[in-house]
Formats: sequence, structure tokens, C-alpha cells
Amino acid sequence: MNPASSVACRSRRALRETGNPWTQLLKIAAMKVLHRSLSPFFRSLAIAALAGTLLGGCSSTKVPRSYQTEAFPSETPFQYFTSREPDEACEIARRALLSQGYQVEEAKPRNLRGEKYFRPRPDEATRLSIILVCLPGNPGTIIYASGLETQFEMKSKGSNAGVSVPALGSLSLPWSLDKDTLVKVGEETITDPGFYKRLFELIRTLDG
Repeated sequence: MNPASSVACRSRRALRETGNPWTQLLKIAAMKVLHRSLSPFFRSLAIAALAGTLLGGCSSTKVPRSYQTEAFPSETPFQYFTSREPDEACEIARRALLSQGYQVEEAKPRNLRGEKYFRPRPDEATRLSIILVCLPGNPGTIIYASGLETQFEMKSKGSNAGVSVPALGSLSLPWSLDKDTLVKVGEETITDPGFYKRLFELIRTLDG
């Protein structure tokens, strides 16, 4: 029996036989000896377990979801007031989008959707969509705007080149043909007040 185990046994025996305070001192001494007798390997395991517990507690912090931070303020940058009637107001808004190179859908006179494409890099593309809705105000019209930015990335799909031989049928050649296609990788509503300020400044200029 090693010295640490011998001290621990004597300590436990003393605790059972008597309630003398000296037995408490023996117990503390035995624990200290046991601590010293632990190999570096077991001490490393204990430290690793403690670190894992601390890291687990840190990773449990949750990031708020989008709907939890939505404040719904009464004053927003997404609306513009004009004294014109809804049809006239939307016609001015349509001209504003057309003047900036947007493709405008004309499905409904009071609902506009304009789209414009950008190519910031050869393997990336961005689609900027603007939706405008013209509703009657008291008086005049309120134009509501919502911008949507969609990101695309170029993905290559390799396929083997094939050739048809009447006597042998279809053969697959060893080289490949790359087919590039745009894949949507992200989409986000534009909330930057400056974006809508610039848009409504243009509409205000055309509004006279």
C-alpha cells in the first residue's frame, strides 16, 4: 500500500471511532497527500474537464432571433408622402425607377416592382429589387417602399463530353465540359435609411 492510501485509511478509521477534532485534521492531511499523489496525467484530465464545462456554459448563450428584435417603430424610412392621387404618385415612382435602369413590371397600377442586376465580380451577381405600393392617404398618397438584395454565386457543374458512333453507340470521352450556373446564396431586406432617402429624393424631384 502506498503512503497516500495508508494515510487515507487511518483518517477514515479515526472518523468512525471518535468525534475528536483531531480526526478532521487527519482527514485534511489525507486529502492533501492524495492530491500530491495524483499523476500529471490525471491532473491534466481534471483541468480539461473543467475547461470543457466553462466552454459549454459560454456556448449556451443564444443569439436573439430576428423577430425578437423587430421593434415596429411608427417612424420609418420606408414611406413617402405626396399630395398627388395614388395613380399619379405611382406613375412618378415608375418613371423614377425607369430613369435608373430598373426593369419595371406593370401588372398593377398601384403596385410596382423594379429589378436591376449588378456584377461586382466575375463569379458573383447581385439582384436589387424594389417594391413600391401607392395607397391613399388623408390627404394625398403614401408610397411604401421595400428593397430586397439577392446574392448569387457562379457554380460549375462538370460533365463528361459525349459522342455518338453508329456502330458503337454513345461514348463518354475522358475530358469534361463545365456548365456554369448562378446559385442563390443569400437574400436580405434592405433596411439602410440612406437607400430609401436617395430613392425618395429622386421621386420628390420628379414630383415637382
